[in-house]
Amino acid sequence: MINEMQRKLHIKKGDEVMVISGNEKGKSGRVLDVDRQKLRAIVEGLNMMSVHTKPNAATPDGGIVKKEGSIHISNLLHIDPKDGKPCRIGRKVDEKGNKVRYSKRSGEVIK
Repeated sequence: MINEMQRKLHIKKGDEVMVISGNEKGKSGRVLDVDRQKLRAIVEGLNMMSVHTKPNAATPDGGIVKKEGSIHISNLLHIDPKDGKPCRIGRKVDEKGNKVRYSKRSGEVIK
């Protein structure tokens, strides 16, 4: 059985993704964080929620702060670097012998 921390995901931190279902459908943004155990990602500027905070050094007054909520990995598709449309991801070994991710739409390697 594969450990959750070893599981390969098609989304990584820093990727440009598009939401394919839910309230944020059709919107895109950059991935800020990925939770491998819960299979969820936080996307910049999407799925905003209000969080009640106590006063602390960062927010001396406390109050209600807007923050990004997580989105399930299955609701995200990578954006093709070539044409900006959503695409699926594949893995292959390049000519140097390194494992790389590539776009199945255009065949371009994803950094």
